Amino acid sequence: MQNRWYLDYCQQNQLLIKYYKFLFTFMYNFFLKPLFDFTFALILFTLIFPIFMLLVIFLLFFQGGNVFFTQLRPGKNEEIFKLYKFKTMKDTISTDGELLPDHLRTTRIGKFVRSTSLDEIPQLLNVLKGEMSFIGPRPLLIKYLPMYNNEQRKRHDVKPGITGLAQVKGRNKITWDKRFELDLEYVNNQGFILDLQIFLLTIKKVILREDINTSNNETMKSFKN
Repeated sequence: MQNRWYLDYCQQNQLLIKYYKFLFTFMYNFFLKPLFDFTFALILFTLIFPIFMLLVIFLLFFQGGNVFFTQLRPGKNEEIFKLYKFKTMKDTISTDGELLPDHLRTTRIGKFVRSTSLDEIPQLLNVLKGEMSFIGPRPLLIKYLPMYNNEQRKRHDVKPGITGLAQVKGRNKITWDKRFELDLEYVNNQGFILDLQIFLLTIKKVILREDINTSNNETMKSFKN
């Protein structure tokens, strides 16, 4: 009789633990995380605004033209938004009117800005506008949308992020299959603990400059389903 009572008590405790875990995760994902994103982005952008302006001046001086790279990307629920980054390449074209390869257009300061991830700073504006989060799957190109299968499309169930699980697990060095696998792992397990782990790993990789592609092949290979 005592054993039966003990088993019932343990089961009830497990159900309570699962309930509170679900409740906390729900509160975090839908209320606390958006509040944290906006508050932290506002504080961070205010603190680094002098660095932001210095980068604008240096890029304007050494590269000329527009210092910002903007591109339409799909966000949560595949809603289209304008992504902001610092421009790290010139718009140099060949004699036939086509853009030169990335490695011929990337400037020295652009390479430095890219390798230190400083080119991502303008995305704080996307976070402030509620289009992105600090943590989430990276926003990919619009042209990839028709290529996704039903599972891959689930990456748009959450806001895209400045950094994500795929970025701390290899960034551009991993395959597309692995990238989508990690994106879906995040979507299915998102919560405070996972976000904290990704945040700390991102800081580590930025400081140590790990998994940064500074070779002549500057951009990742295109996705082909």
